[in-house]
Amino acid sequence: MGSTLTLEPLPRRGRGRWQLLGLLAVVIGPMLLASAMYRWQFWVPQARSYHGELIATGQTPADLGVAGSWDIQAGDEPRRWVLLVTSADGCAADCRALVYLARQIHIGLNREAPRAGHVLAHGAALPADYDAELRVAYPQLQRLGLDVERYPQDGAQLWIVDPHGNLVLRYRVGSDGKQILDDLRHLLKISQIG
Repeated sequence: MGSTLTLEPLPRRGRGRWQLLGLLAVVIGPMLLASAMYRWQFWVPQARSYHGELIATGQTPADLGVAGSWDIQAGDEPRRWVLLVTSADGCAADCRALVYLARQIHIGLNREAPRAGHVLAHGAALPADYDAELRVAYPQLQRLGLDVERYPQDGAQLWIVDPHGNLVLRYRVGSDGKQILDDLRHLLKISQIG
């Protein structure tokens, strides 16, 4: 005759809050950690996958003083990667070594060779004998002028230029051709352009 009162357990709010905090930690935590790693430079790998000096400033060959533009697009073909040799003088021994190296790297690309080209930009007139040699031995080498007032480098340099005309990597005289070839092959492999 009497009714019994049954008590139902109260919902546990604490568990839902912990789940929400855990979810936020999983989503926001990695972003905060990555931002802190960038800001304070900790746990940043020192290894790199390229051998040259990375040029990540958006510079173009025109910023170096290269006068004119090369034919990096032939007809309907896509734009190409370029091995650019620059020298403020009339292409002395160091420059000639880089011109030879650029051609060997271009040849070493094998079936990927049509995706690249090589260019020489020099600040002074070439000696007549070397000019004649280039016309015969390097028929695909394009030659451009170089404004020595704007050229900021010392000596001859070899540059890898992307199909958009941006400087990507720089190499000095004496750089290992195999390493440059590896860098260029890697760029061609990951590139969606050129």
